[in-house]
Amino acid sequence: MQNMAVLTSGGDAPGMNAAVRAAVRRAAYHGVKMYGVYYGFDGLIRGEIREMSLGSVGDIIHRGGTILFTARSEAFKTEEGQRKAVEQLRAHGIEGLIVIGGDGSFRGAQKLSQKGVPTIGVPGTIDNDIPCTDFTIGFDTALNTIVQAIDKIRDTATSHERTYIIEVMGRDAGDLALSAGLAAGAESIIIPEAEQEMDDIIERLLAGHRRGKRHSIIIVAEGVGKAADYAEVIKQRTGWETRVTVLGHIQRGGSPTAFDRMIASRMGAAAVDLLLAGKTGRMVGIQHNQLVDIDIEEALSQKHKLDLSIYRLARSLSI
Repeated sequence: MQNMAVLTSGGDAPGMNAAVRAAVRRAAYHGVKMYGVYYGFDGLIRGEIREMSLGSVGDIIHRGGTILFTARSEAFKTEEGQRKAVEQLRAHGIEGLIVIGGDGSFRGAQKLSQKGVPTIGVPGTIDNDIPCTDFTIGFDTALNTIVQAIDKIRDTATSHERTYIIEVMGRDAGDLALSAGLAAGAESIIIPEAEQEMDDIIERLLAGHRRGKRHSIIIVAEGVGKAADYAEVIKQRTGWETRVTVLGHIQRGGSPTAFDRMIASRMGAAAVDLLLAGKTGRMVGIQHNQLVDIDIEEALSQKHKLDLSIYRLARSLSI
């Protein structure tokens, strides 16, 4: 294999650049040319492909976002779009492709693999919702961003003796909310994986108030509901003044943590090695701090599982 390409797809995640850098430089180490596909699968269909050099990935390991840009692609979901993508790869002499992104990106990688293009997936999403890997690129950075925001909000909550409801990302997975809630000492954590009645949330707030607590932090994953709705119910049932903060896309940005840079570098290089070993339709993952590769189809057939023992621990510590 003499020519490979790398693309980033779906939502951006801090550390994607570190993975791109690792892929380009690992390929160069083995004497293989690496091409960058710009704007994800949409750019692949349009042929936005350029050769990358060692210099083109200099000074990017610390940058958030993705230098290859990213985009959603409705066209790639069609047979025609996938055909055009394969044609573009062949026209550029590209023999293998690395796809960095989440589950939607992995489904695209799977389609290309089925059409005869050797393809490897690298999990990059702040939601940490890809099965078969302990961590995805970007999760640790987003988590730290959330915790830092909560720490600042707690200062104000303490000063004004208020209850704050903070909404974080996580449409289908509560990893960010749960980890942030435990790390920041939230009184309640509301996530899709664990049903929590409003009565329980209110009772925990009242119990804290009875022992002299005058402020509280509640974390809500966006997939469960809007923080504003929870705030309104709490105000109606307790009479307390509440405030809402929706962190939004601030969670996606920022310089990646050392942990994200490390796993991105390890995964990006491993993806090149897998292609050189003749593998396709695989994803790179981290399990117990060891690199693994798993069949993408197997990974996509599984449901992401949250460690609910962490949820139970957080509840026991927030009494």
